[in-house]
Amino acid sequence: MAIECLVLGAGQEVGKSCVVVTINGKRIMFDCGMHMRYTDLRQYPDFSLISDSGDFTSSLSCVIITHFHLDHIGALPYFTQVLGYDGPIYMTYPTKALAPLALEDYRKQTERRGEKEQFTAEHIADCMKKVTAVDLKQTIHVDKDLQIQAYYAGHVLGAAMFYAKVGDAALVYTGDYNMVPDRLLGAAQIDRLQLDLVISESTYATTYRDSKYVQEREFLKAVHKCVASGGKVLIPTNALGRAQELCMLLDDYWERTNLKVPIYFSSGSTIQANLYHRILINWTSQKVKDTHARHNAFDFKNVKSFDRSLINAPGPCVLFASPGMLGGGFSLEVLKQWAPYEENLVMLPGSCSTGTVGSKLMSAKIPTQIKLDENVKIDVRCQIYKLAFSAHTDAKGIMDLVKFLSPKHVLLVHGEKPKMAALKEKIQSELGIECCYPANNETVTIPSTHHIEAGVSDAFLQSCLAPNFKFWKTNVGSDERTPPLLQVYDDRVSQGILTLQNPRVISQNELRDVLGLENHLVKFDHCCSAAYDSEISNAASDWLPSTSQRNSLLQLLFGIVSRDFPDCIMHDCQKGIQVGSFVASMCSREECPSGNADALHFRCTWSATDEELAWKVISLVKNVKLSSASLDSFRVLMDF
Repeated sequence: MAIECLVLGAGQEVGKSCVVVTINGKRIMFDCGMHMRYTDLRQYPDFSLISDSGDFTSSLSCVIITHFHLDHIGALPYFTQVLGYDGPIYMTYPTKALAPLALEDYRKQTERRGEKEQFTAEHIADCMKKVTAVDLKQTIHVDKDLQIQAYYAGHVLGAAMFYAKVGDAALVYTGDYNMVPDRLLGAAQIDRLQLDLVISESTYATTYRDSKYVQEREFLKAVHKCVASGGKVLIPTNALGRAQELCMLLDDYWERTNLKVPIYFSSGSTIQANLYHRILINWTSQKVKDTHARHNAFDFKNVKSFDRSLINAPGPCVLFASPGMLGGGFSLEVLKQWAPYEENLVMLPGSCSTGTVGSKLMSAKIPTQIKLDENVKIDVRCQIYKLAFSAHTDAKGIMDLVKFLSPKHVLLVHGEKPKMAALKEKIQSELGIECCYPANNETVTIPSTHHIEAGVSDAFLQSCLAPNFKFWKTNVGSDERTPPLLQVYDDRVSQGILTLQNPRVISQNELRDVLGLENHLVKFDHCCSAAYDSEISNAASDWLPSTSQRNSLLQLLFGIVSRDFPDCIMHDCQKGIQVGSFVASMCSREECPSGNADALHFRCTWSATDEELAWKVISLVKNVKLSSASLDSFRVLMDF
C-alpha cells in the first residue's frame, strides 16, 4: 500500500506545521501548529480535510508533537478542547513540561491585544492531561500495528524526530532539527533506518552558514557596540529555547568583559523555562552536562526580570521580549518605543514568517515606516541586525541527514517555495532520491515497501546447495617459468521463480509442472570447419573416415579448447567433445552438408542457455590450422 501525505500546514511556507500521514491504514497527525501571521481561524490548519463529519478521534490513530514552538503545537488545545479530538497524543517529557508555558504566554498576549480567544487557560490544562510523554528511543506501540519512536533533534529542549512504522512501511518526520551542536543543545542523532519516506523541514534550504564561533562573535560585537554608545538592544525571541542560548552567550561575555549594562527578561514564563532547563539538564549539550556539577549554566548572574516602567528609562540595556517575530505582544510594544531612535538596535531571529513585522523589518531599508494597520505606523530609524545563527539546520545539514538515512523518497515542508525547489533538484541530482514539496491542503502519494512471506520448494533449496565451481589461473611472481596457480571458487548463486498465488520460490525446472505445460527444449545446430594445408590434403583421405583417427583429432581439439576454457568441465563422449550443453562431433565426408573437401568439419549443437559459450568455442575451432606435423602426431598416437 502507498503512503498518503496530506499537508495541512507548512506547505511551501514557514508556519502552522501539520502533516497527516496515512500509512498502511493508520492515520497519524504530525504536529498541530498555528500561523503567527493571522489572529483568526486562518491561523489554524484546515481540519475539515481530515473528517467531513468532525469525528477526528475515529479519523486519526494518534497525534505526534515534535516540540513546543507555537508553529508546531499552537493549534493543539483548539483541536482537542474545541473540536473534540480525544485520541492518543505523544510528545517528549520536556515538550510536555514546556508546552503549557508557550501556550499560556501566547494566550495572555492575545488577551492583552483584545483579540478573541480561540482557547482558554483551562483548555490548555485539559489538553495537556491527554498527552503521553515518551523517552528518546523508547518504542511505543500505539496499537498492535503502529509503533513510533523518538530521536534527539537538537533545535530546542525536548525537540524530537519521530519514526513511525506500520507493517513493512516506515517513515521519519523530522520536525525542526539542527545537525550541529550549540551552547545549549547537542546535534540531532538518529539510527540508520530502512525508510520509505523522510518528511524534512527546509527552513534554510539554500543557506550555508559560517562556523558557530564566527556567528557568536559577530552577535556579541553588534550588541557591545550598541550598548557602549548608550543604545538599547531589543532581542525579540520566544521565552523558550533561543532565549536561553543567547542568555548563556551574553552572561558569559558580560563576565569576561566586566560589563555593567543590565540584561532583562520581559516574560515570567522565561524564568519558569530557565527552571525547567536546570531540571532537564540531560537533554542539553555535552558541555553543559559536563560542567553541571560545578556550575549550572542557567544560573545567569547578569540577567534579571524586566518591569514595564523601564521601557523609556534612560541608559543602555539589553531586553529579551516575546514573541520572536514581533507579531504582537510585548516585543512589538517595545519596538514602537525604541524603533525611532538611531542609537538603538533590534536583533531579529534567523527566520520570520512572511507577513509578520519581523519579516517586514528584514527586507526594509532604514529609515522606513512599518504599517501595522490602517491607523498605526511605526517610524523605524534604529539599527536592524539579523541573527546569523539559528536552531534550524542549514542546507548542508539537510543533505547530510537525507544521505545518512537514504530513504526512497523525501517530502519537504517548512520552507519557502523557491528555495525548496532548489533543494529538491539537489537531492534528486546528487543523491538520486525522489523529492517533492507540496503546498498546503495538497495530498501526495508515496509508494511504500510491502514484504511477502514465501515458502521454498525442496528442488530450489537443493539447487542452492549444489556446488558452482569456477577455476582461475593466476601468475605467481614475475618469473615466467613458474607455473600459474589454479584457484577454485564456489560462488553459489541460484535462480528461482516466485509464484504469487500461493507465494513460493521454485526452481526453473518446476515451473513447467506448476503451469501444466509440456517441456520444449530449443537447440541450435551449426557446422564449422578446421582448415588444413595442401600438404596433407591427399593423406587426409586415407584416415579421416577412421573412427580411431576421428577420436585422435577430437583429443587434439579437446586440448586446444580446454586451454582457453579452464573453468569449464569438458567431457569426452562417443560422438565428440562437450562443454556444458555444447557438443562438437566430426562430420564424415559423405555426411557433411558443406561439401568442402579442404576442411575438417565439426557439427556443433547447443541449448539457448549456452549461446555465448558456443560461439566462443566455434570461433576457436575455426582458427585451428592443421599441418602435416599435427597429422603425424595423430598417427603416432593411433599406432601407440
